[in-house]
Amino acid sequence: MGHHGARRTILVTGAAGPAGRALGVQLGRRTESVRAVGVDLVPTPVPGMDEVHAAPPARSAEYEARTVALLRSLEPSLVIPTVSDELPRMAVLARAAGLGDRVVISAPGPTAVADDKLLTMWALDHAGVTVPRHAPAAELGTAADALRWAGGPVVLKPRVSRGGRGVHVVTDPADAAWQHADASWIVQELAPGDEYSPQVYRSPATGTCDVVVLRKTALEHGIVGNAADVERLPAGAAADVEELAARTVEVLGLVGPVDMDVRRLADGTPVVLEVNARFGALSASAPELLDAVLESWPR
Repeated sequence: MGHHGARRTILVTGAAGPAGRALGVQLGRRTESVRAVGVDLVPTPVPGMDEVHAAPPARSAEYEARTVALLRSLEPSLVIPTVSDELPRMAVLARAAGLGDRVVISAPGPTAVADDKLLTMWALDHAGVTVPRHAPAAELGTAADALRWAGGPVVLKPRVSRGGRGVHVVTDPADAAWQHADASWIVQELAPGDEYSPQVYRSPATGTCDVVVLRKTALEHGIVGNAADVERLPAGAAADVEELAARTVEVLGLVGPVDMDVRRLADGTPVVLEVNARFGALSASAPELLDAVLESWPR
């Protein structure tokens, strides 16, 4: 199954998104051994992908049935989901539909925790992993209350969102963005130091972690947002960040590729901001992750 001649079929969801395109570039270098097939809401040519098909919306009632039908049609050796919205449903579907180890994803419980930024903070904090001060937005009342609580600027973000969408730095007690702050939002103190995007692969067979630390040298929105540019750090150059990233993945019970955001507090302590239980948009800067999936993911 999933072999066309000597080529393995690798299916990537969200092929036209940043994470999917990053994988397309890498898979496109393996044309002798890999047939890369993408799926996306709006099929569009993606560099490195042999073909791209239509995919069901992650929140559609038809998601499960259409996804199973798509997999039966394409018969991939591996399925690599990159769409945050679909991860919790895909994790459950993989178990329920008997997809086995073809889907590169963690178990449903860990996947669901990582999908919710508040639950992620609670789980890590409970285990003693360093995180910024945090709270559900609904518990903090007004923006002024939040600023007093943190003793400085805070970051307001949706508990469930993709990438940097909806992230807002609050410095003004009268900030209009606070009008939307209900129980579906989380507040974190602003960590003012360097920001990193550790790229982690944790083996589902051995539990060992490989970590590549990327330092964000520019952000889309100044002090927050997705990375506009990154620098790959040599192994050991930010050993505390490497250790924090590995510990985070272990505590959450995640396996496979993991992308996360880490930032330093004013005293230099690295803290975890959020975790994505999937390949991220920066995976091309850490090709070891895809190498590990293709070479050793259970199948």
